[in-house]
Amino acid sequence: MQRRDFLNGMALAIVAGMTPLQLLYGKDSKIKDFTKEYYPPQWLGLRGSNNKSYQYAHMLRDGDKFNFSSIKPKENYDLVIVGAGISGLAAACFYQEKFGKDKKILILDNHDDFGGHARRNEIKLDDGTILSYGGSESFQSPKALYSKEVVKLLNSLGVNIDDLAKRFDVNFYPDLKLSRGVYFSKENFGVDKVVNGNPRKVICDDIPESKNNGKSIEDFIKDFPLNSKDKKDLITLFKSDKDYLKGMSKEEKEEYITKTSYKKFLEDKVKLSEKAITFFEGMTDDFLALGIDATSCEDARASFLPGFDKLGLDPIEGEALAEMEEPYIYHCADGNATVARLMVRRLIPKVSKKGKNMDDVTLAHFDYSKLDNPKNKVRLRLNSTVINVENTKNGALVSYVNQGKKYRVKTKNVVMANYNSMIPYIIPTLPKEQKEALSKNVKTSLLHTKVIISNWEPFMKLGVHEIYSPKMPYARTKLDYPVDMGGYHHPRDPKKPICVHMVCSPLALANIQGIDLEGLDARDRARVGRNLLFTISFEEHEKIIRNQLQGMLGSAGFNHKKDILAIVVNRWGHCYSYTENSLYDDPKEAEKTRLTARKPFGNIVIANSDSYWSAYMHSAIDQAYRAVNEIEI
Repeated sequence: MQRRDFLNGMALAIVAGMTPLQLLYGKDSKIKDFTKEYYPPQWLGLRGSNNKSYQYAHMLRDGDKFNFSSIKPKENYDLVIVGAGISGLAAACFYQEKFGKDKKILILDNHDDFGGHARRNEIKLDDGTILSYGGSESFQSPKALYSKEVVKLLNSLGVNIDDLAKRFDVNFYPDLKLSRGVYFSKENFGVDKVVNGNPRKVICDDIPESKNNGKSIEDFIKDFPLNSKDKKDLITLFKSDKDYLKGMSKEEKEEYITKTSYKKFLEDKVKLSEKAITFFEGMTDDFLALGIDATSCEDARASFLPGFDKLGLDPIEGEALAEMEEPYIYHCADGNATVARLMVRRLIPKVSKKGKNMDDVTLAHFDYSKLDNPKNKVRLRLNSTVINVENTKNGALVSYVNQGKKYRVKTKNVVMANYNSMIPYIIPTLPKEQKEALSKNVKTSLLHTKVIISNWEPFMKLGVHEIYSPKMPYARTKLDYPVDMGGYHHPRDPKKPICVHMVCSPLALANIQGIDLEGLDARDRARVGRNLLFTISFEEHEKIIRNQLQGMLGSAGFNHKKDILAIVVNRWGHCYSYTENSLYDDPKEAEKTRLTARKPFGNIVIANSDSYWSAYMHSAIDQAYRAVNEIEI
């Protein structure tokens, strides 16, 4: 007798007389380290921002009072950094570079792992380990966007951008004759069907356009489960043979695309049917974390969505074009977690014997017990939610909660490298104008879910390596990036396990549930999505994931009951930094808000990508560099 069970995200066949872990690792396996060692990268189930990570922050936001006045500081530092994400870790590196490695630094983070969104997923299987990324994915257009400070830091960590590109096998999926496809779900289109051969150009693509194995737009769309008129209209739109804003002046067209959503453009100007528009419901969920009803035509155009070629607008050129067209191939095996790990290794060398460069650190094991050693010049303290930061005459006091206990430390300076919208609650003495400016950065939410499947032959049979799913919870489903580095090898055998990466915007869940978002700006939409996300249990997530994968891959022999080996739901309630949106923001006012929000306040400076309204790793590093250089000793 045997049954299926699910242990913290791991599917197991439970056999009489054997524990789940014995089954996973073998009856005689030594599982002591797995069960007792504190090593978050291997944890499965609900990860990212788990319930404990935001418990005290939400209590503070909701008006709970935390009295620290009677607590005497027992530790004294030169610098305390709030947030152990990319920006916080970079700030520590820049601080050491500027003021010396003898300075005492404490880094506090509310999560159970470091890296912020640059998190590592490390899934152990019988026949090896699969690495993937739990959030921050790849370097975004480094040749076009990276400052000399970012490049210098990466080089000093042993990360060479050109060498990293060579680790990415751009020919792997094309040589297998795989393409991108679209999954039309039965609930939205009346049939479960995957159509391969998507020829659409993609912003920041990892597959060369000449190798995407795409069909002609006519052959691709003719297989859609839509009526003939809808298919004809879509073909016309994708071929961009029409000026859909005919009769407007160039200036009127420019104003229109900045102030009109892509969905309204499709409705009013292209005049697609509701069913045909459904095809686009999800195309912006991943890159922008907003639906097409909150994405401007300007952003849609920059994302290579169709309908704008014949409008007579100025071509996108220079740095903007370079950013869009630069290959998306600067990817470590565990995403940008490699950069976070290299910085931690630099700051706290005893955490690992390996880690001198991006290859050396790939398979390095980190000893988390060394992160907060009193002998360290730099200490990294996890599960610690900062509740209050206040200036003193010669420094600052930082108060935090760890495992339900309250603590206080003294420091000369503070770098706030956390979610900027929380800073007004943490520093109540900030000027009112600065509080209001900080509160404008309302992050959008995303789920980066990893599903380990026993084999990927269904993808081979369907002829796809990536699937877009309109109006479904997970808009993007893809076989993980083909990267070999540091002794780690991307799975090559379709009969063997592989990691499937899935991306879900909770705003898609809101639309599916019929929650009315009409009239809400991007910030309020983000709040609705986040509130919804925090109410969903892991069991509900699992059901959504299984149902979508079964509908998508079932025709090719996939059986979720036996083929899903593990699930990691990386939940990021506060994911992408707020980005200027022309539908809702005035550019001059937005710039004023950013500058006001990041002003130094006494002995406290403010970093994080939020300070630049830009959800990228390089922005987090740039803002750390700026913040550290605002510190005066």
